[in-house]
Amino acid sequence: MAGSPFDWIDEQARLREEAGLVRVLRPRPAESPLLDLAGNDYLGLTRHPEVTDAAAAAARRWGAGATGSRLVTGTTELHAELERELADFCGFEAALVLSSGYAANLAAVTALAPHGSLIVSDAGNHASLIDGCRLARGTTQVVPHTDPAAVRKALGTHEGPAVVVTDSVFSVDGDAAPLPELAAGCREAGAGLVVDDAHGLGVLGDGGRGAAYAAGLAGAADTVVTVTLSKSLGSQGGAVLGPAKVIAHLVNAARTLIFDTGLAPAAAGSALAALRLLRREPERAARARAVAATLHELLTGEGLSAVRPDAAVVSVRAPSPEAAVRWAADCRRAGLAVGCFRPPSVPDGVSRLRLTARADLSDAQVAEAVATISRTAP
Repeated sequence: MAGSPFDWIDEQARLREEAGLVRVLRPRPAESPLLDLAGNDYLGLTRHPEVTDAAAAAARRWGAGATGSRLVTGTTELHAELERELADFCGFEAALVLSSGYAANLAAVTALAPHGSLIVSDAGNHASLIDGCRLARGTTQVVPHTDPAAVRKALGTHEGPAVVVTDSVFSVDGDAAPLPELAAGCREAGAGLVVDDAHGLGVLGDGGRGAAYAAGLAGAADTVVTVTLSKSLGSQGGAVLGPAKVIAHLVNAARTLIFDTGLAPAAAGSALAALRLLRREPERAARARAVAATLHELLTGEGLSAVRPDAAVVSVRAPSPEAAVRWAADCRRAGLAVGCFRPPSVPDGVSRLRLTARADLSDAQVAEAVATISRTAP
C-alpha cells in the first residue's frame, strides 16, 4: 500500500519523543483529589453556586447554544447585558463579547492593524497576540520584553497608523508590562495601545477592575483592552473593551466575531453572575494577590528560584525540560497539580513550573503546596 500523505508526522513525533516534549490530553474527573495550582480559577468562582446556577438558568432560558454568529442569531439580551456591565466595571465606553479570549485577541489585533500599519509586539506576548499579528495586514516588529525605549524606537521609524500590542501580565512568569510608560510612548507617536488583560482582570486594579484601570488607562480614547471570561470570572469566552467607535468597527471588521458562533448562553450567564459577585466581594482580588506573594516568599525561603509575581502567576525555574516534566509529575503523584512550561511554549528556553494563586486557597493549603514542591524539587 502507498504511504500516507501524513507520514511526515512520524518524524515530528520521533523528534518530540527524543526531546521529551510530547504533550498528551489528560481528562480530569469532576471531583479531583488534587490540590489545584494549575488552573486559572483565580477567584475560586468556577464552582460557586451563584455562578453555576446562573449557567444552568441561562441554558434553560436561551438554549444550550447561541445558534449562530452574533450578527445572525447569536446575540441575546444576556450578551448585551454582560457587555454593558463589563464595560462599566472596567471603565470603558463599550465591550464586545466573543467565544474565547483567543478570539478576542485575534479580533482586536487584526481589525486594528490594516495594510500599511505597524504593529509593535512584545517578545513575551501570548500566542494569541502573536497569531493576531501574523494574521493582520500590517507589518509586525517584535521588541525586547517590557522595554518601553525599544517601543519608542520602533514607533519612531514608521509613518502612518500604528498599534503597540502587549500582555498586561505575562502568562509564563507573571511579570507585568510597564503600561504607563508604554502609553506615554504611544501618545508621543500617535499610536494606539492594545492590552491583553487576561491575567489582570479580577486580580489587579481597584476591586479587580484590571491592569489598565490600575494604570489610569481605563476609558482612554487610545487604549483597547482584551479580557478572558475563563480565568477570574470562572466561565468561558472573551471580550474586547474600548472606545465605542472601536467596538463598532470590530462588529463590522473582526472575522472571529463575524464568522464564529456566538458565546453559549450558559457561559454568558455564568460570567455575568461572577462579575456581579466580584463587585460585591472585591476582597477576592486582594486575596489572590496575597496568596501569590505568600507562595513566592515561602518558595524562595526554601531555596527555590521563583519569580516575584506582579499578579497571581508564580513561576518556579527548573534545570531542564526533562526535570520540569518529572517535577510536575512527582507533584501530581503527591496530590498537587501544577503547570509545566517548557520549550517551545517558552521563548526564552527556560523550563519552569507555573503556579496560579487562588483567592479561595487557605493558608494551610498554600503551605502544603510549597512543602510538596520543595520536597519533589530536582
